[in-house]
Amino acid sequence: MLALNRYLFGAICLATACAFGCQSSTPPQKTSATANGQLNVVATTAMVGDVVRGVGGEHVNVTVMLGPGIDPHLYKTSRDDVAMIMDADVVFYSGLLLEGKMTYTLDQVGKSKPVHAITRDLKSDQLLGDAHHPDPHVWFDVELWSRTADVVAAVLAESLPAHAAQFKANADAYQAELKPLADYANETLATIPESQRILITSHDAFGYLGRAYGIEVMGVQGISTDSEAGLRRVNELVDLLVEKKIPSVFVETSVSQKSIEALIEGAASRGHTVTIGGEMYSDAAGPAGTYEGTYEGMIDHNVTIIARALGGTAPQRGRSGKLNEE
Repeated sequence: MLALNRYLFGAICLATACAFGCQSSTPPQKTSATANGQLNVVATTAMVGDVVRGVGGEHVNVTVMLGPGIDPHLYKTSRDDVAMIMDADVVFYSGLLLEGKMTYTLDQVGKSKPVHAITRDLKSDQLLGDAHHPDPHVWFDVELWSRTADVVAAVLAESLPAHAAQFKANADAYQAELKPLADYANETLATIPESQRILITSHDAFGYLGRAYGIEVMGVQGISTDSEAGLRRVNELVDLLVEKKIPSVFVETSVSQKSIEALIEGAASRGHTVTIGGEMYSDAAGPAGTYEGTYEGMIDHNVTIIARALGGTAPQRGRSGKLNEE
């Protein structure tokens, strides 16, 4: 059945490729700017799109495939998605198996045009997980994620070599702009009482945040949502909630709340009240056109609600006063 599904999906990719005059056996070629002087770029997620816009500036027109609330772990590429990818000059994705079910498509399209994982140059000792199952949620370590700008600059320079110096300067500026955001995360999460620095969420997406900013992180599911929460794991977390008197747990915009509700009910049955501390942005940013729909906004939102719910202090509307009031 798996082989058949791959065959059918491959046929869709091939048919779409032919419609755009591309041959899957042709090595990737350098691209040139479109008539308006911009590269048409497809980014899989809002976080990737944010880096590309920051580095590419006026030389890129960025389309993000996966909008608010869409889980990239489980997303299945449609015919329209394949057509969008094939019509792009350059495609950027996060990598490290975040786009699990899209990886085959990206690999195939990469045989005929520039398709790049922006996390490709990160070293194994910078990553969580293991060599076979790396944790893809790198963007929750702001400083580490900012390094992906160098990859974007290098790829765009291959397509528009006349602007290589500008792309490099933009990457440096983007990294510098994210430094205050990393400082805010570090300083704000440090206000949480040490005994309360335990973040429990639907799936284990926040390990990099925990490592970078001194928070113990636990998910009901693993690093991919393509797994189920077992009763044993739920019971372990209920035990922890009761023992440590943890006041809040967190839901995610792109993941079902069912497992978190099980934790709350389990703790209540043992006499401990647990509230939902807020809705976190994990594998997807907030609505397009809002502050929370930007990379800075999603990090600011998450850090702010974590601190406030677990006993720390943070401004009501975040680092820059731009968060929507809850």
